[in-house]
Amino acid sequence: MKLSTRNQIKGKVAEVVKGKVMAKVKIAIGGGNVITSTITVDAVNDLKLKKGDEVIALIKASSVMIGK
Repeated sequence: MKLSTRNQIKGKVAEVVKGKVMAKVKIAIGGGNVITSTITVDAVNDLKLKKGDEVIALIKASSVMIGK
């Protein structure tokens, strides 16, 4: 599958925490860095995501906020 998303980061699922509707998926991307994605539980089930799965985090954002 080809995607227009330029920011594609490979990693491994470190943790999946399911709620009633949404789930937090933590992806270890190397160097001790982790990306956390919040997706629907349906999406987790459809993708059959589990700890250790190799995945690609696709990041597309029109803005980046920074706080201090």
